[in-house]
Amino acid sequence: MLQFKTKLLGLLLFTSGITFAQYTDEINSNRPGESFGAFSIGKKVIQAESGIYYIKEKHNLQEWEAKGFGLDLALRYGAFFEQLELIAEMQYQTDNYTSPVIDENRNGFKQLTVGAKYLFYDPWKNYKEKVNIYSWKANKKFKWRTLLPAIGGYVGANFNVGDNPYTFPTDPKFSPKVMLLLQNHFGSRTVLTTNIIADKFTTDYPSYGYILTLSRGINQNWSVFFENQGYKSDWYADCIFRGGAAYLIKKNMQIDASLGTSIKNTPSIFTGAIGFSWRFDKGYKPIEIKDGKEVKGDSKAKKVEEEKKKRSDEVK
Repeated sequence: MLQFKTKLLGLLLFTSGITFAQYTDEINSNRPGESFGAFSIGKKVIQAESGIYYIKEKHNLQEWEAKGFGLDLALRYGAFFEQLELIAEMQYQTDNYTSPVIDENRNGFKQLTVGAKYLFYDPWKNYKEKVNIYSWKANKKFKWRTLLPAIGGYVGANFNVGDNPYTFPTDPKFSPKVMLLLQNHFGSRTVLTTNIIADKFTTDYPSYGYILTLSRGINQNWSVFFENQGYKSDWYADCIFRGGAAYLIKKNMQIDASLGTSIKNTPSIFTGAIGFSWRFDKGYKPIEIKDGKEVKGDSKAKKVEEEKKKRSDEVK
């Protein structure tokens, strides 16, 4: 969840007349929140984001309770274009479900999704910010452009595997999922990420919802986040709040921890998670994008590296 720092650094590289790739010097992880950022990780970059979690659910009216553990795994790959990213997500859970008449152990995939996201609009693309050499205050004042979000889209497919206790009996083996991804940067440390979601909308129980994630950089290594997720279907609706922190071990590695709770008791939900994100970027080559097209060549790549270093020093 170092989106507020790593993605911002990438955005600063967009403020010249020539736009540079979305790759950032430090890992760009969606963890520990649940939202997707609008920007990709970079062409030919491979990233793994995984974690384990504890979950407890209790329904006061129906008098049932479920407690257990799960594993999250997301594999991300920047493919074909700087704006495009392929994503595979898996969530496997095992728990114990008890009620006045049932006591059983359950396990299965709560989520198995494959999809792709694409950045459609970047408010900082081809924009050159003018610096007022006579006024420090003028340079630090609020910029209305920050209200314009980067806009991305996601299209994916859910897969229902085997005899799954976490899905409806009528759920098909395949169902679609789409998301609108919005991302605002406020200053050098704060990012607001918004996801609008339509999930399984061709099934008997479609789900619609949102995720709002506010991220804040504390220093070079630590970051914190606060998140609100709401979803609604004919079967179930709820509002979840999460909070947590991430620590940058090195530029390609991050660890994180988070807690979450619902506002309802039909059922109440409590979760706790720890995770790890790792990036492999040896195959990445600096890419310059001019007039919406990638510019290739060693001299251009060298220019990109020099520009990144210069602007990185300016940020510091």
